[in-house]
Amino acid sequence: MGMRRSLFQNILWLLPAEAAHNIRMALMGLVGKIPTGKWWLRLCHAPRRENLEREVFGIHFRNPIGVAAGFDPNGDRLNELAATGFGFVEIGSVVPRPQPGTPRPRLHRMRSIDSLIDNSGYPSLGLEYVLNNVRERSSYTSNLVIGCNIGRLTASHAEDTVKEYLRVFRNMYQYVDFFVINAACNTASKRYVPRTREELLALLEPLFEFRRGQLDYRPILLKISPDLTNEEIDTVVDVLIETPLDGIEAVAGSLDMATEHKGALTGAKLTKRAIEVVRYIANKTEHNYPIIGSGGMMEAEDVRRMMEAGASLVALNTGIRENGLRLLKRAAKEIANIKRE
Repeated sequence: MGMRRSLFQNILWLLPAEAAHNIRMALMGLVGKIPTGKWWLRLCHAPRRENLEREVFGIHFRNPIGVAAGFDPNGDRLNELAATGFGFVEIGSVVPRPQPGTPRPRLHRMRSIDSLIDNSGYPSLGLEYVLNNVRERSSYTSNLVIGCNIGRLTASHAEDTVKEYLRVFRNMYQYVDFFVINAACNTASKRYVPRTREELLALLEPLFEFRRGQLDYRPILLKISPDLTNEEIDTVVDVLIETPLDGIEAVAGSLDMATEHKGALTGAKLTKRAIEVVRYIANKTEHNYPIIGSGGMMEAEDVRRMMEAGASLVALNTGIRENGLRLLKRAAKEIANIKRE
């Protein structure tokens, strides 16, 4: 049974998916400019339950429910999302230069299965724009945990990929709290999904090397595709155990489930696979490494099941696009009652 939507959410649901999201973000920005707007966001949506705080990879989170990359890619609504009560916000995917993404329409709603097909190609205003948004923290974002998801320029040459990731990493390092390295850039025609140990180490080792020379420690996580085989996931787990990698985010959208459509599928059809991958990694690592569960978290119960499968944190995107911000408070209610060891 689907989550009951508000009148506003039902109106948005009648519109094309990308237009609906742009309207939501614009209205959120307007509310944020009203003197009592952020207070209203907090009153309506912020979880007010005990037993939600978490300490994950050395960082304190007021609650384990965050916003996944792609929802606020350029960091334009950090103040409003902080006021809304999310435990963290993952901006990005951040890329070195602005890129427009693929031509519209590029986000297709699959109403019959409560899912989206994302063929956007990671539209971004680029590194410099995002830096301006995160460089100065406000009173609202001073305690907000901000993650930076780093992606690949769709027009870049293969030999430049590692340098591009490192450029964003170096420039964003002192302004965010953790990094998610997107190893599932799959929403454009030029895809980048490294699967072998050699490919993953080539991407990660320059980041580890740079971090070793810094005074502050920033956790690095790897975001993986749900389309990896168990053997390929085992390779990721081996890299996690044998290197200074701090955790995994599982999963991105699925190309395999999109079948005849171009792009990556997210939403309800992905839920089962996302939870399955998180459980597999948690069991393989004996629950010793942090996992951010993402993909298909459409209902409060999905969030609870993801946490019970072994996720330390949960990142929402399609769930709040399609079912509204009220998902945050409902999900918090579900997970507040999970017995913690």
